[in-house]
Amino acid sequence: MMKNKLLFLGTGSSSGVPVISCECKVCQSDSPYNKRFRPSILLKVGSKNILVDPGPDFRYQALKHKIKHLTAVIITHVHYDHIGGLDDLRIFYFIDKKPIHCLLSEASLDEIRLRYFYQFIEPKESNSKTVRFNYQSLQSSRGELDFHGINLRYLTYYQGDMPVMGLRIGKIAYISDIKRYDKTVFEDLRGVETLIVSGLRHTNSPMHFCIQEALDFANVIGPKRVFINHIGHELDHEITNSSLPEGVQLSYDGLELEF
Repeated sequence: MMKNKLLFLGTGSSSGVPVISCECKVCQSDSPYNKRFRPSILLKVGSKNILVDPGPDFRYQALKHKIKHLTAVIITHVHYDHIGGLDDLRIFYFIDKKPIHCLLSEASLDEIRLRYFYQFIEPKESNSKTVRFNYQSLQSSRGELDFHGINLRYLTYYQGDMPVMGLRIGKIAYISDIKRYDKTVFEDLRGVETLIVSGLRHTNSPMHFCIQEALDFANVIGPKRVFINHIGHELDHEITNSSLPEGVQLSYDGLELEF
């Protein structure tokens, strides 16, 4: 039986790692584990490739991992580090000659209509080179649906005032950019065995979990393994991993999980 796979295309914070002009030890490190593109994952289910969050580094990620086709796209929220590569998806539109199916919340779609207004204008010669999407917006804050043959459960939490969509497929969950949440998220995540959750740094952040908050969140769920993502330049990969509890580790660009 073919295993489904989750590929970490990027595991860094909104600035990426190294950070421009920074001379800290992590940014100056030669370790490939301390080189982090902006956060994004690719779900590989059979022959299907589902991209979660086309960030501003997507072009480099696609070239590095030889991504030649996309089945669909999921947008968790519309901060720039998660949608900055949206226009770079146009190559797949040109190849397949049909709009790309994109799943997102109603709030995210409202923002997309403002920022990428030209995608919604009837094609003319002046804008014929833009990408086209078949946007499917979700009307509820939590639920489940069949998404290209995958049973997908979604839930909502917040980063500041920005609603963010978390994802669960079977016993794996992707919870990035979380800070404020309702306890109903624990109902949606009950029984998860592999949890991917953001943890920016050790010190507190107004917009993200710190490492301890991520650990506390994971402890309520009780997964077998936890992967921290959306990692800032304050965290060295090896040093941080050596201090984390058993079953918890930092993710890294290029890490691939089976599920």
